[in-house]
Amino acid sequence: MLSPRDLKRKRGKMSAWTRVVLVLSLALLLPAVPGGCLSRQELFPFGPEQGDQELEAGDDSISPALELRLKIHFYDKYDVSSVYITTNGIIAMSEPPLEEASPGRFPTSFGAVAPFLADLDTTNGGKVYYREDSSPAVVQLAAECVQKGFPEVSFQPKSVVVVTWDSMAPYQGSERDPTQEGKRNTFQAVLASSESSSYAIFLYPEDGLQFYTTHSKKDENQISAVVAFSQGLVGFLWKSDGAYNIFASDRESIENLVKNSNAGRQGVWVFEIGSPSTASGVVPADGSLGSDGGEYEDEEDEDYDLVSVSERSLGLEDVSTTIDPYDVPRRGDEDTYELLNPISPRHAKTERPPLEEPIVVDQYPDPSTRETKSLLYPAEGFPQQHPQVIDVDEVEETGIVFRYNTDSRQTCANNRYQCSIHAQCTDYPTGFCCRCVAGYTGNGRQCVAEGSPQRVNGKVRGRIFVGNSQTPIVFENTDLHSYVVMNHGRSYTAISTIPESLGYSLVPLAPVGGIIGWMFAVEQEGFKNGFSITGGEFTRQAEVTFVGYPDKLVIKQKFNGIDEHGHLTITTELDGHVPEIPFGSTVQIEPYTELYHYANSVITSSSTREYKVTEPAQDGISSTKTYTYQWRQTITFQECTHEQQSLPPTQQLSVDSVFVLYNTDEKILRYALSNSIGPIGDGSPDSSQNPCYTGTHGCDTNAACRPGPGSQFVCECSIGFRGDGQICYDIDECSEQPTVCGSNAICNNHPGTFRCECIEGYQFSDEGVCVAVIDDRPINYCATGLHNCDIPQRAQCVYTGGSSYHCSCLPGFLGDGHACQDVDECQQNRCHPDAFCYNSPGSFVCQCKPGYQGNGFQCVPGEVEKTRCQRQREHILGAMGVTDPRRPRPVGQFVPECDEHGHYVPMQCHHSSGYCWCVDRDGNEIDGTRTGPGMRPPCLSTVAPPIHPGPSVPPAVIPLPPGTHLLFAQTGKIERLPLEGNNMKKTEAKALLHVPDKVIIALAFDCVDKVVYWTDISEPAIGRASLYGGEPTTIIKQDLGSPEGLALDHLGRNIFWTDSHLDRIEVAKLDGSQRRVLFETDLVNPRGIITDSVRGNLYWTDWNRESPKIETSYMDGTNRRILVKDDLGLPNGLTFDTYSSLLCWVDAGTNRVECMNPSHPGQRKILEGPQYPFAVTSYGKNLYYTDWKTNSVVAVDLAISKETDSFHPHKQTRLYGITTAFSQCPQGHNYCTVNNGGCTHLCLATPGSRSWRGMVPQASLQLSILTRNPKPRAPPSYKCPQLVVPLPHCFCTPGCFLLSQGCDLAVQMGLAFLPNQWDSNPNWTNSPGNESLCDSC
Repeated sequence: MLSPRDLKRKRGKMSAWTRVVLVLSLALLLPAVPGGCLSRQELFPFGPEQGDQELEAGDDSISPALELRLKIHFYDKYDVSSVYITTNGIIAMSEPPLEEASPGRFPTSFGAVAPFLADLDTTNGGKVYYREDSSPAVVQLAAECVQKGFPEVSFQPKSVVVVTWDSMAPYQGSERDPTQEGKRNTFQAVLASSESSSYAIFLYPEDGLQFYTTHSKKDENQISAVVAFSQGLVGFLWKSDGAYNIFASDRESIENLVKNSNAGRQGVWVFEIGSPSTASGVVPADGSLGSDGGEYEDEEDEDYDLVSVSERSLGLEDVSTTIDPYDVPRRGDEDTYELLNPISPRHAKTERPPLEEPIVVDQYPDPSTRETKSLLYPAEGFPQQHPQVIDVDEVEETGIVFRYNTDSRQTCANNRYQCSIHAQCTDYPTGFCCRCVAGYTGNGRQCVAEGSPQRVNGKVRGRIFVGNSQTPIVFENTDLHSYVVMNHGRSYTAISTIPESLGYSLVPLAPVGGIIGWMFAVEQEGFKNGFSITGGEFTRQAEVTFVGYPDKLVIKQKFNGIDEHGHLTITTELDGHVPEIPFGSTVQIEPYTELYHYANSVITSSSTREYKVTEPAQDGISSTKTYTYQWRQTITFQECTHEQQSLPPTQQLSVDSVFVLYNTDEKILRYALSNSIGPIGDGSPDSSQNPCYTGTHGCDTNAACRPGPGSQFVCECSIGFRGDGQICYDIDECSEQPTVCGSNAICNNHPGTFRCECIEGYQFSDEGVCVAVIDDRPINYCATGLHNCDIPQRAQCVYTGGSSYHCSCLPGFLGDGHACQDVDECQQNRCHPDAFCYNSPGSFVCQCKPGYQGNGFQCVPGEVEKTRCQRQREHILGAMGVTDPRRPRPVGQFVPECDEHGHYVPMQCHHSSGYCWCVDRDGNEIDGTRTGPGMRPPCLSTVAPPIHPGPSVPPAVIPLPPGTHLLFAQTGKIERLPLEGNNMKKTEAKALLHVPDKVIIALAFDCVDKVVYWTDISEPAIGRASLYGGEPTTIIKQDLGSPEGLALDHLGRNIFWTDSHLDRIEVAKLDGSQRRVLFETDLVNPRGIITDSVRGNLYWTDWNRESPKIETSYMDGTNRRILVKDDLGLPNGLTFDTYSSLLCWVDAGTNRVECMNPSHPGQRKILEGPQYPFAVTSYGKNLYYTDWKTNSVVAVDLAISKETDSFHPHKQTRLYGITTAFSQCPQGHNYCTVNNGGCTHLCLATPGSRSWRGMVPQASLQLSILTRNPKPRAPPSYKCPQLVVPLPHCFCTPGCFLLSQGCDLAVQMGLAFLPNQWDSNPNWTNSPGNESLCDSC
């Protein structure tokens, strides 16, 4: 058998990675070498007597920073000045975040050296010692260890960090594993450093590793320990995982850490971790395995074939096919690391994989990540991979030839998830490849329907110097959206929120979005665009050098394939310098061509481009100058090498009709290009070619163009659409195939496709069917609300781990926590002697006696200052000679009513005339609220009740148990009332949230994120809180008067509210951003508001006493109209039931509950007799409303028009808003559901499949811009439109111009695009079907 050295001689330039695999794997699997294992006494000296610090005992502990006298070199860093030690076997190069204190995510986000990464526990014994040591004896011992591993290196450390994990126990969780009882691990890590490099030494003494797995806190499984290194997150502006190396991660390799070595002594392992050789990965030693330090060059062992052993150790199949395609650097390697051909088309995505099983990555890795294993394990666990047997057939001069075991070869059968669901898998002798099926295009891993429009979304970050400025302009988290008409090869790209100081200077860089045009360029026969080659998974680096300008700009982009919404995702980083272009300039880029050269998973291109800059006119004269820049780019991707590739080595991209624009109002960069890919030629495709290749066909945007003989072609609707190809309609698979998703699943239709979702309590199995979720994890009864503690107003539940908890009474109560009794503090003389004491549940109130003033705990002689209401009342009564307020009031005179705290009662009445009206906190009448005799207006108090000293309930959400609940507001708190079917479970009603300083009126519930929203008229403000628990937050508190109604669009992710003081209706995103006024005219007392999210409608009430009404509009504010105006009194709350399409409202003036279908004009009376209904919600066949007279929640059965039940809360005060907290969202979607509808700001849905509108639109759909006072910016002969018409018609640029002159003129003016008439054919308006488009544009 050949030795490793002979193999190196035979093969010549064997890859560095292969050498790592051969040596390290052999070490981990060969029998123990002679000489005995490392004894505990042979570890580096440790303990308090050595000056060690000791880590605090416990689970997941992290030490304070250990400041170093000599900096450590780590990967490509040379300045690690402090380290952190963790219980869980890690030396961290920076402080680990709390969320990574417990093992889970790997690679870690921080630099890490892990001699034994596992969940360890020192709660019941075990110690972790650490120190920095420069003593000669310890430094020399480290130098000797490194010398044995790297005999060719002369290394003399000046300082070492010694960390010892002594007698560590495994974390076992609530269910202890009896097989691990009493087992302890001891191991040591030493980091030795000189001025120029650093090495790691791992030591594992005999019997030092007694367990190899620990309990996972997250998935309740046993997971294997790991020996590994991680560089952590890297990148200046956007972060990604750096290099990481995993050297042992299963039981077999962990066991052999004690028995073998890569440094000539059992249990000793040495790694080079910081030097010029480690920029891309840690370098393991390849020293001897013999007891005397000699290599096993001449020894033969028939049972351990060298190559097959090394492969078995890592569970690999073939050194040249299943390992990382990029070589790991080795000391002395001077050549470029050779690229090895992968066997599997699996791409290493940046997202963390699911937890079911280890996932083969490395077949298509990010080039920046040089791994030392071909398996990336799930974030929460590192399960063992079973060894695969590989036999060596022969060794030749040309390399190593393998014979594959059929059970271990990568095949379609064991890699079924690596191909797209729209692809077929084909086995080859060396592996498998994926290929899209007919009707789809892509590389097999990613496939999309041919001819279907595509959307690309991502983020852009940059650090750019403009002109001669020495200060860079930095921007982060900027949105990029692109829409592609695939069958025309047209891409529209918008980058939002670019600063004005930079925007114009970036206009010439159309290639930033041009890469998207290359991906979906129209393909000439025999040629492929970027998506067909890469599947949208690649990295791109480009350099732009401006001729005559000294510096350059670097563009880095990473395309991550198709996300769960069917959109491509991209991250972009811009770094460097650009020439300055004056503000207000226009830029013109002529059509250009670019050659793309292809070879072995790499595509390169370079070109020189010109652009013209026309500066703003000065003194009536404008100047135009021509500039040039040179463009170079490299695209790296992973292809499947097992089938013969037919891609031409050189292809030409032709780009026509380049449109570039920077809009100062919106701060948006826009690029639009028309792209085709084909053979090398003079320019664009010949107009005599087939229209499918030239893009001059008239196919629908959701259709593929099929070329025929000559100029003949056929338009064919894309899969998921139906029609003649000229016009295509979406197929609603959910309606046509009701059982397509199977049982226990919900079908949601989407344009061109559909999506199945399991109902609550079910999840998808491997076979793609919904099966019941079996959850055997411990139950946190406190978090789920399933405990038997007393109600939250009297007791608290304290979780103690596992499924255990205990109950304790709140301050102010006595008992065992299960039953708590109020303490009467007044019996304890807690108040001042000159004060009255009033006991209340859990608290008490002290109030100074008449003639005294103070807070009740301290009282001094004197009178309390009267309020404005009290002074006004006394003045009126005094002027009339009435000194006793108990005497009857004089006839004809109005006397204000004050509450017990001296504030104006919100409803004031003239007792002689019978008229009543609402007042604000200053006593001023609110317009439109005055009612006649016999009717009381629904007035709201804007003053929160005073908070008295004493114990209080903390303002935090008590987590909501599973199921559907009613949520209702009662001044300073929100309560929950569970529903079982349609029945109220009144005995289980509990408080959800206490906010005693607020007056909560309206409620709305987000069924997606399980968040409750409310309006508060005391501050005023709009707030929210998660039903999973936590503190409430305020999202809007500026420019509010009296927000009384609140509605939520769970599909478009927006909130709407009414403001009766400011008389307007507004909309914002769920976080309060992107706020807009929808209506501020023809409103007097708007209150109730509700959305129909699926249909895109908005409904609200206005109880204006002069003319009460119920109105409706689309969610974008268009199509406003009065829905009901007759036979109304005081319409308060309203609700819309998605399932029955019924709009229902409660009327406190007519004392009725009424319902109607908004699509039909007739009203239907449901119930007479509610006493004073305020708010209403619906669930199933029932309505539930709050009543001010009875202070109750009342249930109404719609089927029989009858009240069936009522609930009276423990606290008998006025009830306000009510909403339904659904256990799962109602079915349905609108065109704002996915990716915010392609809008960069607000997306507001409207009825109709594509008739929707968004704020700051993209060129993909019908949109409108909402402004409070739009100002015409167009010439007098033009009209500023409200619509941007849908593709493939006319796309008007921001600022909207034209109407009467037609879109052809707009194109000539550079104000609009004509996607179907890209070349601005002057006769286009005479084409059939185009006449009306000008009116829309």
